[in-house]
Amino acid sequence: MPIWKRPPDITEIHSRQPNTVNGLLGIRITEVGDDFIKGEMDVDERHVQPFGILHGGVSVVLAETLGSVASVLCCEEHQGAVGLEINANHLLPVPRGDTVLAECRPVRVGRSVHVWNIEMRRKSDGKLNCVSRLTTSIIDRRRPG
Repeated sequence: MPIWKRPPDITEIHSRQPNTVNGLLGIRITEVGDDFIKGEMDVDERHVQPFGILHGGVSVVLAETLGSVASVLCCEEHQGAVGLEINANHLLPVPRGDTVLAECRPVRVGRSVHVWNIEMRRKSDGKLNCVSRLTTSIIDRRRPG
């Protein structure tokens, strides 16, 4: 049974990315299942720190992107999601030229708070390179009067 309250449309999600950090970094949503979202990002010169490996902050952007999309899909049309807290544990380096594959799954989808777990793996060997947890607050976007 799908958890989404809005129909997931990858094309529509990507149409909102130009001129945003997601578009600039080349983050792509690749799959939406009943209770997960998958995405990927090729690691190139935009993503690495001076030692030629994926910058931890870029991993956090990928995690927050997937978790935020998931939260919005779990909201009613008049609601939105804003980030409250995110953390990340960087477990292995990802070199320039590799791709990061990410999967986001719910920990808790409540009325006012959502918590998401995001796991990232190196495409080259499938090893877990980062785990992240995102908490979002669900807000009402209707304006009074």
